[in-house]
Amino acid sequence: MQKPFNNSIPLVVFISVVGVLWLGPIPGTGQAPDQPYRAPRFIGTQNPDLSGIWQTYNSANWNLEPHPAGPAPFPALTGAIGAMPAGLGVVEGGKIPYQPWAEAKRKENFEKRFNRPITREINETTGDPEAKCYMPGIPRATYMGFPFQIVQTPAQILITYEFASATRSIHIGRKPPSPNSSWMGWSIGHWEGDTLVVEVTDQRDQTWFDRAGNFHSDALKVVERYTPITPYHLMYEATIEDPKVFTRPWKISIPLYRNMERNAQILEFKCVEFAEEFIYGHLVEGRKN
Repeated sequence: MQKPFNNSIPLVVFISVVGVLWLGPIPGTGQAPDQPYRAPRFIGTQNPDLSGIWQTYNSANWNLEPHPAGPAPFPALTGAIGAMPAGLGVVEGGKIPYQPWAEAKRKENFEKRFNRPITREINETTGDPEAKCYMPGIPRATYMGFPFQIVQTPAQILITYEFASATRSIHIGRKPPSPNSSWMGWSIGHWEGDTLVVEVTDQRDQTWFDRAGNFHSDALKVVERYTPITPYHLMYEATIEDPKVFTRPWKISIPLYRNMERNAQILEFKCVEFAEEFIYGHLVEGRKN
């Protein structure tokens, strides 16, 4: 005599398997499901090793604030190539807190972002510095989309950026005075647990935050935080303060992704020669502006 429940056994097994999958993966033995990631230690220290090549994948370099997709700067020549992708923004609260005069200046910057310089004064005050191959400053160098490499030692951290071959040194555990203002500023760092905290000051006021004309003055102070959150990601946060331009400090947050290609390296992007015609073309004898 056939047992009445034999045919239902496969169904019961199937439902049980689906139920386990629905509940999610089972944590490994001895591994708490909410245990925070602990990065490998830099040799001889208790600090995490941040060494590697990192990169962002978002549209922050177009505009830090939320923005829709938009046409390329010269759509009649390039069509959709170079068009601006939409972005949700990386600014906490969505809006940069400009003073009224500075908001008007930002709009003017955007309208004149591709104006060709015709005098030294106009060159220094008009147009996106990226188009002129100026070193991008901090924090923009981090989210331009070009890779950058962190080289770590106990007393100093070197970051080399592919764009314009820019570099910066972060002094750890000491505070030597800044010799002068510079494009990439003066960086002093310390560790707070597994987070590298860097205060950046003395940046020149000729850099922008993005292609939308967001800008700062020579009073800019940036406090960066680099926190490893997985073997393949850092969380990058930057608090931006400039009492000459903004009504209060504001913050951006961006994930950084480790470059996992086997032959990953920082390549050459010497963009000065690409910008020569844009900056100096009007100086060619006999040429009209």
